[in-house]
Amino acid sequence: MGMTLAEKIIARAGGRDEVRPDDVLWVEVDVAMTHDSSGPRRFWPALKELGVGIWDPDKLVIVADHYVPAADVGSARILQTTREFVEEYGISRFHEAEGISHTLMVEKAYVRPGMMYVGGDSHSLTAGVLGCFAIGVGSTDMLGIVATGRTWLRVPRTIRVQIDHELSAGVTAKDLILSIIGDQGMDGGLYRVLEFGGEAISGMDIEERSVLTNMCAEIGAKSGIVPADSTTVSYLAERGVDVPEGPFSDDDAGFEATWSYDAAAVVPVVARPHKHDDVIPAAAAGEAWLTRAYIGACTGAKYRDLAMAAEVLAGRKVASGVLLQVAPASRAALRQAMENGVAQTLMDAGAHILSTGCGACPGIGTGVLGPGEVCISTTSRNARGRMGSPDSEVWLGSPYSVAAAAVAGRVIDPRELLAVPA
Repeated sequence: MGMTLAEKIIARAGGRDEVRPDDVLWVEVDVAMTHDSSGPRRFWPALKELGVGIWDPDKLVIVADHYVPAADVGSARILQTTREFVEEYGISRFHEAEGISHTLMVEKAYVRPGMMYVGGDSHSLTAGVLGCFAIGVGSTDMLGIVATGRTWLRVPRTIRVQIDHELSAGVTAKDLILSIIGDQGMDGGLYRVLEFGGEAISGMDIEERSVLTNMCAEIGAKSGIVPADSTTVSYLAERGVDVPEGPFSDDDAGFEATWSYDAAAVVPVVARPHKHDDVIPAAAAGEAWLTRAYIGACTGAKYRDLAMAAEVLAGRKVASGVLLQVAPASRAALRQAMENGVAQTLMDAGAHILSTGCGACPGIGTGVLGPGEVCISTTSRNARGRMGSPDSEVWLGSPYSVAAAAVAGRVIDPRELLAVPA
């Protein structure tokens, strides 16, 4: 029996010819990332106590994205600690307020096909869009990685996610992955690798594909991965990285199961408060009135997401009583939006542009929700209190759905404003 793509990467990183599901082994990490929240402030004291340094400063990426800009003295001190660590150990790949860590790992091509990548956050899975094995770990495991360059894992089983045909106009990767989560449940992929393929995936660009791998965390998966094809190769070539297509799973690889979906049957959907697997068609939301619309996070504020919102908002205004906030996922995304008029369209409609960073998504940045607020958001999670007050409510949707709701003042099918058939 052959190996899946994930098994091939794990075997290579573990110095083995082959691995099988449930094998436990040590692996060498090709690149690691940690941010201001999960990073130096948590593990640097232990490094000092142990009297050790870091294994390779050129293989460690540090991103300040959660506490930027500092809203209080505590946040400012966290950022100071992060900068001090970077200076102490000579970390060249340090980015403060340049973007969300998971977005930057892809944008800057710090990960490559076939790599073993470990990030200090559950949404580190995003990087699997470039054909690497991407996992997230907590601060204790990251301490070991920073000190030794190694970690251990149990080889997960792989589920093939086959997406046939193409998404319709006004329907996005966010609608697709929310539909899958609604179908399978938030633990439907528990400790599995979800390997995406099919005609719909081939037709998506990297930014849309990354929504799928990003939200594998919301279905309990260990990792999500899209094998590197011509789209991946072209994306990396634009960033000065020359790689071939692949690696790929063997034809006789042992997939645990195959989930098959028809992209043409997917419609705009939303997840109701307070469960991201409570998914319904946006058209069925009823009189879901809002006070806030939020376009942000690594899941939903890349350039393409901003452009989607602008399609809806062009020539329109945000409804009275609704605050539309936009926190771009990276400075590159914001710059592109400024250069081609997307940012102007958002602002003309009444959007408030916030700082680049995680913002209100984890409930610790700017734009958090107060008691009684009802928000629709492009973020990935809507647990009670996730974006601020535990007495607020969060709906999840695509950039199209969030922008349409901002105009209507309630949750609607965005195709009503996009002039495409529902």
